[in-house]
Amino acid sequence: MRRRTPPPPPPLPQRDGVDPVRLRLPADGPWATVREHLVERLSGAAAGSVGAMVDAGGVVTADGRPVAPDAPYRPGLYVWFHRDPPPEVPVPFPVEVVYRDEHIVVADKPHFLATTPRGGHVRQTALARLRTELGLPALGAAHRLDRLTAGLVLFTVRPEERGAYQGLFRDRLVRKEYEAVAVHDPALVLPRTVRSRIVKERGVLAARETDGEPNAVTRVEAAGHRPRPGGGPGLGRYRLVPATGQTHQLRVHLSTLGVPILGDPLYPEVTDPVAPGDFRRPLQLLARGLDFTDPVTGREHRFRSGRTLTAWESYADWAGGR
Repeated sequence: MRRRTPPPPPPLPQRDGVDPVRLRLPADGPWATVREHLVERLSGAAAGSVGAMVDAGGVVTADGRPVAPDAPYRPGLYVWFHRDPPPEVPVPFPVEVVYRDEHIVVADKPHFLATTPRGGHVRQTALARLRTELGLPALGAAHRLDRLTAGLVLFTVRPEERGAYQGLFRDRLVRKEYEAVAVHDPALVLPRTVRSRIVKERGVLAARETDGEPNAVTRVEAAGHRPRPGGGPGLGRYRLVPATGQTHQLRVHLSTLGVPILGDPLYPEVTDPVAPGDFRRPLQLLARGLDFTDPVTGREHRFRSGRTLTAWESYADWAGGR
């Protein structure tokens, strides 16, 4: 089997912790110039004029030289450039570093901050921030948390070791523990293990359960309950231990049990999305713990988040958006 040649290293530095975009030109096509291809390929996605970016020397090849506006099309050519990211509302909460060594960084991510650049969240992500704050441009994420979920995220320091740590999550060798606050239902018998098949379709905000072989397994335990200030249904605190990692799995499973997580804009019904800059009433879901054997050093790791869920500590503050 012919081994695939890896792409050249990026000739452009990061900007605010964000890598340059790398594209490889297709093997064939009708384009006479590199510029013509890029304008057709990127005009609907890039902010500003792609042609103007080429004309200004903002697109470079592996040797760092700008692509000339009239450079002929070359199949297989790698090019790099920086997109101008859309304006982002700063997330005014810090990313706390729980642990750091020469192989990994474990961070305690706040609510509302995406893990990695995606869509409209580029600079305001845990990865971009940590790369800049820690001076680790090669830092990468071994897994992800939803933007609305707070808690522990594992990052890798060395790109050549990233696959080993990602494999821990793929092979279910990490014990993950979450905490959630929802309505207390005295009729709900816990602990129990929820098994279902969850499907998340591209372009659809909410995941859904469907018939078929279960691909999502969560153990749900009661961790306490208390009256809700001002009356109404009481509050429940839940410990969640997922055996799988489907998108929105914990949110779907608690909603199915009739106790949707407080602050969830998607389950049981899709409501207005959380707008950028609206930091009131965060989703009451926290990635509390990560336990695993380090695949590189053999060290046993046990990490715990230092964050608390506001609705449990002070429901009035959470409900009032303070």
